[in-house]
Amino acid sequence: MLKSRRLRWAGLIARMVDGRRAYKILLGKPEGTRPRGRPKIRWEDNIVRDLKEVDYEGDWQTLSQDRLTWRAYVLAAMNF
Repeated sequence: MLKSRRLRWAGLIARMVDGRRAYKILLGKPEGTRPRGRPKIRWEDNIVRDLKEVDYEGDWQTLSQDRLTWRAYVLAAMNF
Protein backbone atom coordinates (compact mmCIF):
# COMPACT_ATOMS: atom_id res chain seq x y z
CA MET A 1 0.00 0.00 0.00
CA LEU A 2 2.85 2.36 0.82
CA LYS A 3 4.47 1.85 -2.58
CA SER A 4 1.27 2.58 -4.46
CA ARG A 5 0.63 5.75 -2.44
CA ARG A 6 4.20 6.93 -3.03
CA LEU A 7 3.86 6.29 -6.77
CA ARG A 8 0.49 8.05 -6.95
CA TRP A 9 1.94 11.11 -5.23
CA ALA A 10 5.04 11.10 -7.44
CA GLY A 11 2.90 10.98 -10.58
CA LEU A 12 0.86 13.94 -9.39
CA ILE A 13 3.99 15.96 -8.63
CA ALA A 14 5.67 15.04 -11.95
CA ARG A 15 2.66 16.40 -13.85
CA MET A 16 2.84 19.73 -11.99
CA VAL A 17 4.25 22.97 -13.35
CA ASP A 18 8.01 23.46 -12.84
CA GLY A 19 7.62 26.45 -10.53
CA ARG A 20 5.61 24.68 -7.81
CA ARG A 21 7.37 24.11 -4.50
CA ALA A 22 6.54 20.40 -4.25
CA TYR A 23 7.95 19.85 -7.76
CA LYS A 24 11.18 21.59 -6.81
CA ILE A 25 11.53 19.51 -3.65
CA LEU A 26 10.92 16.16 -5.36
CA LEU A 27 13.01 16.71 -8.47
CA GLY A 28 15.50 19.33 -7.32
CA LYS A 29 19.18 18.67 -6.86
CA PRO A 30 20.57 19.95 -3.54
CA GLU A 31 23.74 22.00 -3.60
CA GLY A 32 26.84 21.25 -1.58
CA THR A 33 28.40 18.01 -0.47
CA ARG A 34 27.27 15.38 1.96
CA PRO A 35 29.34 13.99 4.79
CA ARG A 36 31.22 10.73 4.36
CA GLY A 37 29.33 7.51 4.64
CA ARG A 38 26.43 5.80 2.96
CA PRO A 39 24.46 8.14 0.66
CA LYS A 40 21.01 9.13 1.86
CA ILE A 41 18.12 7.70 -0.15
CA ARG A 42 16.11 10.34 -2.01
CA TRP A 43 12.39 10.16 -2.86
CA GLU A 44 13.29 9.71 -6.50
CA ASP A 45 15.48 6.71 -5.63
CA ASN A 46 12.52 5.06 -3.88
CA ILE A 47 10.28 5.69 -6.89
CA VAL A 48 12.79 4.14 -9.28
CA ARG A 49 13.20 1.13 -6.98
CA ASP A 50 9.42 0.65 -6.71
CA LEU A 51 9.08 0.72 -10.49
CA LYS A 52 11.92 -1.77 -10.94
CA GLU A 53 9.97 -4.24 -8.79
CA VAL A 54 7.11 -4.12 -11.31
CA ASP A 55 9.55 -4.50 -14.25
CA TYR A 56 9.82 -0.91 -15.51
CA GLU A 57 13.31 0.37 -16.33
CA GLY A 58 12.66 3.63 -18.25
CA ASP A 59 12.28 7.26 -17.27
CA TRP A 60 9.51 7.48 -14.70
CA GLN A 61 8.80 11.18 -15.33
CA THR A 62 7.79 10.63 -18.94
CA LEU A 63 5.77 7.57 -17.93
CA SER A 64 3.82 9.61 -15.38
CA GLN A 65 2.60 12.02 -18.08
CA ASP A 66 0.31 9.26 -19.42
CA ARG A 67 -2.18 8.83 -16.59
CA LEU A 68 -3.68 5.52 -17.69
CA THR A 69 -0.33 3.79 -18.05
CA TRP A 70 0.92 5.32 -14.80
CA ARG A 71 -2.21 4.11 -12.98
CA ALA A 72 -1.60 0.59 -14.28
CA TYR A 73 1.92 0.61 -12.79
CA VAL A 74 0.59 2.01 -9.50
CA LEU A 75 -1.96 -0.81 -9.31
CA ALA A 76 0.72 -3.35 -10.19
CA ALA A 77 2.89 -2.01 -7.35
CA MET A 78 -0.03 -2.31 -4.94
CA ASN A 79 -0.68 -5.92 -5.95
CA PHE A 80 2.99 -6.87 -5.86
